[in-house]
Amino acid sequence: MSTVNTSMAEETMAPRANPLRSFNFSGRFWTALVLVVFVILLGLAGFVYPTGPAEKVGSLYDAPGGGLLLGTDNFGHDVLAVLMAGTRTSLIIGLVAGIVATTIGVTIGLVAGYVGGWFEELLMGVTNVVLAIPAIVVLILISVSLPESTIWSLAVVIGITSWPWTARAVRAQASSVATREHIDVARLSGARLGGILVKDVLPYILSYAVMAFVLQVAGAILAEAALSMLGLGPSGANSLGTQLHWSLAFQAVASGAWWAFLPPTLVLTLVSFGFLLLQASLDEVFNPRLRRGKRKQMKQAAARRAEEARALAAQQAAPSDSSLPTRAGDPA
Repeated sequence: MSTVNTSMAEETMAPRANPLRSFNFSGRFWTALVLVVFVILLGLAGFVYPTGPAEKVGSLYDAPGGGLLLGTDNFGHDVLAVLMAGTRTSLIIGLVAGIVATTIGVTIGLVAGYVGGWFEELLMGVTNVVLAIPAIVVLILISVSLPESTIWSLAVVIGITSWPWTARAVRAQASSVATREHIDVARLSGARLGGILVKDVLPYILSYAVMAFVLQVAGAILAEAALSMLGLGPSGANSLGTQLHWSLAFQAVASGAWWAFLPPTLVLTLVSFGFLLLQASLDEVFNPRLRRGKRKQMKQAAARRAEEARALAAQQAAPSDSSLPTRAGDPA
C-alpha cells in the first residue's frame, strides 16, 4: 500500500511539460495576432464612441481638427466613426463568408477524399468547373440579382463562391488519411461513414481547416471591398469598401481630402496583411519543418528535454537514497 502511495506521490511531483511549448509560436504569429486584435478593437470601439456613423457633424470634407480626429467625409459624417463602423461590418462579412466557404470546402473535400472512385471524380469535376469561372464575375452577377443586398446576404454570396480551392486541398489531405490503419479498424468495427469522417479523418486535417478559414476571411474582406467600390456593397451599412466608394465618387483624391480615403485603405491593408501573416505563422506552428530558426529551436528543445529528464531522475533517486539507512539488517 505504501509502495502505491509512494508511486502516486512521485507521479504527482514529477515535472510536467508545458503543452503550449510544443507549438513554439514564432514572432510572426505574435505580430499577426497584434494586428488582428488591433483591427478588432477598432471595430468594437465604435460602440463606445460618442459620435454615431450616421450623425452629421460638419460639412463636405472638413479637415481634421476641432475635435474631429479624422475630419468629415462627403456627407459631413465623422470619418473616425464611419471607419469604426465600416471595420466592424467588413470583419462580420469576412467571418461569416469564411465560415460558409470553409464548411462547404471541408465537407466536399472530406467526402471526395475518403470515398474515392467515381464519386470523387464527380465532386472534383464540379469543383474544377466552379474554380474555372472567374469568382468576381459570379459575385457581381449574384449581387446584382439580389433584391436587397445586406451584409448577411453578401457574406453568404462571397462564401459560396470561395470554397473550391479549399475542397481541392482538403481532398488531398483526406485521401492520405484514408489509407491509414486506424481507418481500416474503424471500418471493421462497423462505424458509419459520417462517424469515420468526423471522428477519424477530420481531426487529422483540422489544423489545415483552421488555416484555410483564416485565409478565407482575408479573401472575403478583400472581395467585399472590391464589390463595394463597384457600388454593389451592402445597402444601408458602412464598410471599408463603401467608404472608399463614396470617397472616389465625391472626388476626395482630386480634392486632396486624404482623410476620407487613406484611413480605410490603411485599415483594409492592415486587416488583410494581419490575416495572411497569421495564416503563414499558423503553418509554421502546425508544421515544425517550416519553422524559422529550426536548428536553434531544436537545440533549445533538446536542452529543455534534458533538463526535465535530469529533474525527473533526481526526484526518483531521492526517496530510494533516504530509505537505505532505515532498512533492517543493512550496515549503518
